[in-house]
Amino acid sequence: MRSGYVFGMHVNYDTNLDPAFVRAAVENNGDEDLDMPFREFARIWLEVDHENAERTRPKREEEPIPQGGLDLDIALRYQDALERIEIEASDDPEPHIRLPHQGMQIHEEYTMYGHFFFLKKLLANAGKIRFFLDQDSGIRAACLSAFAEEVVSGRCDAFYVRINKDLTIHQKQRLVAIYKRDMDEQRYKYPTLSDKSIRLLWITEEMKRVKAIGRWEDRWLDYPFPDMSEPEKAICYITSRDDLDEMQLANLYHMASLHAIDSYFNQIRARLNPLDHPKKSKSNQNRIWSGYQPYDPGLVQKLLDIFRVYYNFHLKSKKDKKTPAMHLGLAKGPISIDEIINYKREK
Repeated sequence: MRSGYVFGMHVNYDTNLDPAFVRAAVENNGDEDLDMPFREFARIWLEVDHENAERTRPKREEEPIPQGGLDLDIALRYQDALERIEIEASDDPEPHIRLPHQGMQIHEEYTMYGHFFFLKKLLANAGKIRFFLDQDSGIRAACLSAFAEEVVSGRCDAFYVRINKDLTIHQKQRLVAIYKRDMDEQRYKYPTLSDKSIRLLWITEEMKRVKAIGRWEDRWLDYPFPDMSEPEKAICYITSRDDLDEMQLANLYHMASLHAIDSYFNQIRARLNPLDHPKKSKSNQNRIWSGYQPYDPGLVQKLLDIFRVYYNFHLKSKKDKKTPAMHLGLAKGPISIDEIINYKREK
């Protein structure tokens, strides 16, 4: 989160699978007639699964989400998860989406579990591990399954972070202005304390007002320090073990942010045309148009792998002119494009 270093990106698609081979194997082993956990190819989106998902997807009226602030947004997110046939799976197909002709699509939850077990291997020697996660039941299940032992031993903590991204620039500016005014009052009230100490005391007061939201009554804290990138934020401590004192927990709430990963995603969309948001075409009745998307889905993972190396080892921060790899201590300076392209692993 502090260095900006990206450890891995994984898409729910496998280029090595041959649809014709899998189709023949499924017909031979009867996978289509078995419940998902007992299938040989349970991780793969089969055509019958795609058809059934379209047919059984809950019917929703096309109407705007009611306005009710961040609490309502969090509650609706829980409700969406409860409406799924499988609560950990959020990749049900839409009517305009079809399965790829080459390679095969993987059920999203399998990719998420694989991603977190991949992180567990990379972080095996880390002293403390803290996850700040988007509010998603699949991400939560994958993280807590992979790091179950670390959570129980107190070595790993996980938090949901939810941000209101629908505010206008003027609304953001107003919230930041109110915070600055309140912060000036706190500095006057506590002249001997640093700004961070004041914020931690502030958070301890907010901890007395956490709210239970959703079916599982997860306890959410309203983060009281808005900025322009995260103007309205709520945080939920999902691995609560009651083993942290008040200031330790306040410090973790203070750290919680999705800014680093959001910035990385924005870089991807800005620099990789095939992964930019689809556009609405005014000349075609506002239908969604994805003019730059690759015809071969396998290119997506390749683009992400190339960009991750470029981002981690070559792209410098505007603030201190350091790359994420330099911040993490993996490099002494920026690595040139030529060095990256011509790098040869020693045998």
